[in-house]
Amino acid sequence: MKASPSLVEHLSPAAEKLLDLSDDERIERILGERWIGYTRAIKITKRLDALLKYPKTHRMPNLLIVGRTNNGKTMIVSRFASKHPASDNMEGDDVDVPVLMIQAPPVPDENRFYNIILDRLFAPYKPHDHVSKKQIQVISLLKRVGLKMLIIDEIQHILAGHLDKQRQFLNVIKYIGNELKVPIVGVGTKEAIRAIQNDPQLANRFEPEPLPKWQMDEEYLKLLMSFERMLPLRKPSNLIETSMATKILSLSEGTIGEMSMLLRRAAVTAIETGSECINLKTIDAIDWSIPSQRRLSVENIV
Repeated sequence: MKASPSLVEHLSPAAEKLLDLSDDERIERILGERWIGYTRAIKITKRLDALLKYPKTHRMPNLLIVGRTNNGKTMIVSRFASKHPASDNMEGDDVDVPVLMIQAPPVPDENRFYNIILDRLFAPYKPHDHVSKKQIQVISLLKRVGLKMLIIDEIQHILAGHLDKQRQFLNVIKYIGNELKVPIVGVGTKEAIRAIQNDPQLANRFEPEPLPKWQMDEEYLKLLMSFERMLPLRKPSNLIETSMATKILSLSEGTIGEMSMLLRRAAVTAIETGSECINLKTIDAIDWSIPSQRRLSVENIV
């Protein structure tokens, strides 16, 4: 039976439609990832759009998106990349790839870096080829596919190698940007800033765009309202009520990824228990551990 309209004013139209699904189906939808266009994310997306349209020059601007682990960095750039997918080039032999998103290798290794790009583009290559040959292949291929932006996630991995390896890897990034005349977007934790600053020339080209921790303010309350409108529960949870908002902020330690996981687990519990709303009792029932406690527990085990 469809819920009464008076009971679902707290939901978006899309979430309201989900109330007609079975409990298992609603839970499946809740556990899926969702995009919430909060102010900071929209601002960064606009910056990415502007960079994508930037005319080719000998000194292209770059962007460094920096934030704590699980604070939405990768989701922003992944969504942006998905809006600019590869497409068939009817006038040429190669596909068009306007945006290429890759993850930095776990250590600053030029050979692994080229392998990742070639694998991402499904290009044939010989793993044991000399790195100089792969470099030529990568540059040639990226020109052919019409690359307009390169996104490198987890760029702080540069720091996992010796200083000479770090410098070598930074030179590779600089070389690709200069050769292709495309903007490069780095994504990582605050250590990424230190990694880029090892090369003064790159440091001047990469403009930091921080994703700070959430705090108790109007933007945070708007975010909670967005979460509530998207979770298909039959009763309002009133997440912006002071005690609820304070507890969610504390348990998530101010990161949007933790908030999302916390609220999704609480929403599942609300369906399973029949309460159909998230309240302090529901949150206590999921036995949530804050991120710093999880890290400490692992350290104690190891």
